[in-house]
Amino acid sequence: MELVKTDFLILDERFAGVNGDGLMRRLHTGCRWTEGPVYFPAGRYLLFSDIPNDRMLRWDETTDQVGVFRQPSGYANGHTRDRAGRLVSCEHGNRRVTRTEHDGTVTVIADRYQGKRLNSPNDVVEHSDGSIWFTDPAYGIDTDYEGYQAESEIGACHVYRADPTTGEVRIVADDFERPNGLAFSADETRLYIADTRQTPSHLRVFEVAENGTLSGGEIFGTSDAGGFDGVRVDTAGRVWTAAHDGLHCFAPDGTLIGKLRVPETCSNLTFGGPRRNELFVTASSSVYTLRVNFNGVH
Repeated sequence: MELVKTDFLILDERFAGVNGDGLMRRLHTGCRWTEGPVYFPAGRYLLFSDIPNDRMLRWDETTDQVGVFRQPSGYANGHTRDRAGRLVSCEHGNRRVTRTEHDGTVTVIADRYQGKRLNSPNDVVEHSDGSIWFTDPAYGIDTDYEGYQAESEIGACHVYRADPTTGEVRIVADDFERPNGLAFSADETRLYIADTRQTPSHLRVFEVAENGTLSGGEIFGTSDAGGFDGVRVDTAGRVWTAAHDGLHCFAPDGTLIGKLRVPETCSNLTFGGPRRNELFVTASSSVYTLRVNFNGVH
């Protein structure tokens, strides 16, 4: 098990108390591009994608071993765990969002909007009302590297909400270049969404109404190190997003207060463990972890 010295960069005094293990552990390496980490506390394991290799891998916390969970995976990218403990996945190759039921069968949540195929769903979160929110850039149809090259039927890249009762898929944000990672605040009144292809890449924040509509959309923070990707929120209201030099941490007011620098280009992150204080980071060919002194939002 390779150990890497932890490098917390303090840019604001509000980040001074944020730290954890002195060393990060590299749990696995040898992938082409890791993404979509999601932790399952009931089984004490982490799932993550190796998109170009069309597979999902599983790290077992009890044995410290990594094995193939699903291959082919539909060039799966982002994942989440719903409130029933089921896996929800964005599949680039199949151009859909799916749910893996407890018996292993796969249910399609969304694959079309107004009869047109989605581009290549990228990242996904669940609201407490059971609705599924996901981003749909075109990375999986741009080339054959992370999916199957094709023309966009919709002609743009949007953010969507799938209704838990009717299954209706509707656009909630339509002014993105390449929407990517997304995360709700702890009280679900705000939704943070990364736009990777803007110059500079930025993170936007929306107000979430009770009827599931969004308003606002102001720029919350910008990247000084490549495109923003995955997003998570901790219980102090800080917003963490993956970038090329590591994880960037923003205070609730949008100030960049610090970074956790990682030796590879970061794609995504998640909090795991029984108290959500195990930080897992997917980065280029590898997956890293460390225990921190704060907790992720449930």
